[in-house]
Amino acid sequence: MFSFLQKIGKSLMFPIATLPAAALLLRLGQDDVFDIPFMSAAGAGIIDNLAIIFAIGIAMGLAHDGNGGAALAGAIAYLVLTSAIVTINESIDMGVFAGILSGIVGGLLYNKFYNVKFPQWLAFFGGRRFVPIITAATMTILAGLLGYAWPPIQEGIDSAGEWILNAGMFGVGAYGFLNRLLLPTGLHHVINTVVWFDFGTFTSPSGEVVRGEINRFLKGDPTAGPFLSGFFPIMMFGLPAACLAMYATAKRERKAIVGGMLFSIAFTSFLTGITEPIEFSFMFLSPILYVVHALLTGASMMVAYALDIHHGFGFSAGAIDYVLNYGLAKNPLMLLVMGLVVGVIYFIVFYFLIIKLDLKTPGREDEDDDGAENASSSNNAVDVRAYHTIEGLGGVDNIVAVDYCTTRLRMTVKDSDLVNEKDLKRHGAMGVMKINKTNVQVVIGTAVEFLGDAMKPRVANGNPVPSDSSKKAVVENETTEEPAMKRVIAKDFEMPIQGEIIPLSEVPDDVFAKGMMGQGFAIIPSGNILHSPVDGRVVSVFPTKHAIGIETDTGIEILIHVGLDTVKLKGEGFETLVEQGQLVQRGDALLKLDLEFLKANAPSVATPIIFTNLTEQKVTVMKNGFQEQGAASILKVE
Repeated sequence: MFSFLQKIGKSLMFPIATLPAAALLLRLGQDDVFDIPFMSAAGAGIIDNLAIIFAIGIAMGLAHDGNGGAALAGAIAYLVLTSAIVTINESIDMGVFAGILSGIVGGLLYNKFYNVKFPQWLAFFGGRRFVPIITAATMTILAGLLGYAWPPIQEGIDSAGEWILNAGMFGVGAYGFLNRLLLPTGLHHVINTVVWFDFGTFTSPSGEVVRGEINRFLKGDPTAGPFLSGFFPIMMFGLPAACLAMYATAKRERKAIVGGMLFSIAFTSFLTGITEPIEFSFMFLSPILYVVHALLTGASMMVAYALDIHHGFGFSAGAIDYVLNYGLAKNPLMLLVMGLVVGVIYFIVFYFLIIKLDLKTPGREDEDDDGAENASSSNNAVDVRAYHTIEGLGGVDNIVAVDYCTTRLRMTVKDSDLVNEKDLKRHGAMGVMKINKTNVQVVIGTAVEFLGDAMKPRVANGNPVPSDSSKKAVVENETTEEPAMKRVIAKDFEMPIQGEIIPLSEVPDDVFAKGMMGQGFAIIPSGNILHSPVDGRVVSVFPTKHAIGIETDTGIEILIHVGLDTVKLKGEGFETLVEQGQLVQRGDALLKLDLEFLKANAPSVATPIIFTNLTEQKVTVMKNGFQEQGAASILKVE
């Protein structure tokens, strides 16, 4: 459940990323700034349709491959839900929750049915084309249920929202405290979405009803802002002061090294309100220090409320949003006074706790951690850093998927115990969090996109040693090691397609039958979708689509050749579902077949599965006869 909520929190970043542009357009178009109505209308076009944007973004974020088919399913889910539910109760307005629910349903249904197979006469509606159909049907049923169930749910949410809104400074203080406390888990995005886009209602002069703290503030609600104002002193002054305290407490010989890094993340927090690089630099070194930070955030929210300060943001509480929305704010100058006081408090508290508890904040590490800061300097190429980050994560063999959000690498690994936290920090990571056995988050900072994009091709290519001359020692060390044994254990190989297993000797083609291409076996397929039998990388997709090459994470090369003489069909009867260089896992769809066409136009549909680069190893086929797609323990390579 925790992992699922994390995925939703991550998926929320897609639609939330549109807010800065929307807020900028909406604000600049107002009559007290540039007075350009069409600019305001452009921004309102995003703000007013956040629910469907959430539906699209979440569905795409939850989809296992990020495919646009999931986004379409999310949009259809939202349209069906909102159109059908009002016929039962026309007063129902689910707001952004309709988008969240639709996105979740669309994404989950996409993952479930993207490769569904139907008989030939219904084949057109199979695969991804079936997802919008099942989504529409599912949401119709849900709309019927929610038409009666949602009013009491909404009443409960409204009651909770009213309690928090009416709890005065204690309500905003509790929200500020939880907002920071949940940040390590990524679940702060979930509570932010509720507060920012659903709590409270406001009717604009034009008669439009808007919900949520951000929407109400940007549309001119004079009561909006208490749940946003108190973040400005923390992000613009408090956390930068914490960086100053960490610099002041750093060892004298390391101040020059950590000074540049601390200044850059402090300035990022002040200007943009992106605080994770700072928070992760001390979050795991001292949970006490982080709890104090969360308490100070709650206190800042309470003081801002007590001083009747109303300010807001479209992205985060940095200087950009402070200046941009100054004209909409109430008592905004008091935030600067608050900020100076908060900055002093943060410096004193952090300085005292770091010294008193001897915390290993940046620049205070033990000698064996020397060099942890150097990797973040501009002297090291991103490619070299990507190499070391992959190695610190346990190497290519341990990495399942590379993903990232605003400041973090969000890694799916096979075993989080293989992740070397010290090594990752030595090469620039600001923090490492092992969510569970297979999910790890590595805090990089705002340059995470460049690092993540550099890592992906490296993972796909086996993470070769960088050509940089400073890495010669790495090459020398690696060349002394014995080469890894190419092997596949039984549980790591699955039946790629439904059908009958036959030995290679029965394939009506001498090249395959006599093993000239390599060891293996063959399948007489009866299914229409060819799936990857192993975890690995697609190394080749033939232009005629009839064959696909895969390299396993242990270096074994597999050729899947669908049918005999099918190269002459020039791609007809095949639809490729992957691209060359793409990472795949067992069960991922590779190729869609028009099996009836192939039977009618090819000499044979026998499909050899060949291991092309084995020398000393032996392929042992453990099953024969008919097998379902996905059946395990088909063979082993030893």
